[in-house]
Amino acid sequence: MTQRTTLITGVTQGMGHALALDLAPLGGTLLLHGRNAERLEAVATEVRAAGPDTTVRTHVADLSDLDQVDAMAARIRATEPHLDGLVHNAVAGGGSQPLLRELSGQGYELRFAVNHLAPYALTRGLLPLLTASAPARVVNVASIGQEEIDFDDVMLERAYEGLRAYCRSKLAMIMATFELAAELEGSGVTVNALHPAHLMDTAGVRAYGLTPVTSTEEGVRPTVRLLLDPELATVTGRYFDRFDDTRAHEQAYDGEARRRLMGLTRDLVERR
Repeated sequence: MTQRTTLITGVTQGMGHALALDLAPLGGTLLLHGRNAERLEAVATEVRAAGPDTTVRTHVADLSDLDQVDAMAARIRATEPHLDGLVHNAVAGGGSQPLLRELSGQGYELRFAVNHLAPYALTRGLLPLLTASAPARVVNVASIGQEEIDFDDVMLERAYEGLRAYCRSKLAMIMATFELAAELEGSGVTVNALHPAHLMDTAGVRAYGLTPVTSTEEGVRPTVRLLLDPELATVTGRYFDRFDDTRAHEQAYDGEARRRLMGLTRDLVERR
């Protein structure tokens, strides 16, 4: 890690916080993202204390606003000489009011925007830096909770429920993982997705009313493995359930569904 630069989104709580603290003693440069500047700076102070030899820089952005996503990508491209790892960890969960349908800054369903569109847009914005830094790795923190996407109602305008929206957005993230991995084959940039651990003790899990059954540290270990393990240096386009290379929802392997999703995704991201 001593020469690596790694960006982690969503570090102000949950697994992102634990992941940043876990990587801190390894050196290199950590780019920490959060939505709230005060909370982000508090985490950065913790990370600097845990890794005195690690360079820490912070980036504030609300991932529900694609304009802020683009601005963060531009700042990183302008200031960082290389980027070796990108962990998309930030998430919008099922919500404390799961029947309340919320919208993003661009008017898209919030969970689809934060959990799928924002990682896609951020990766696209940082792709020149990632490819120039190859070998580099993109790790998408997805979920075992996946539900088939209804292309006649992608934004869940009918029968809305927060956990359903979350599960569809995480499947979209996995499908985008497979598509980008295929596109980048041979570039030296790998793209993988994982379910890090089941019902971790996070604010999002508790807010929805679920009972946590594992610690955030349990999710850190398989995530760090995808980010750093030399044995996975060329593994790409895969979905992992913790440490196991396994199959995602069947729709993720439907080529026509993936093409349809990516066409919609590009349209939504570029529409502004």
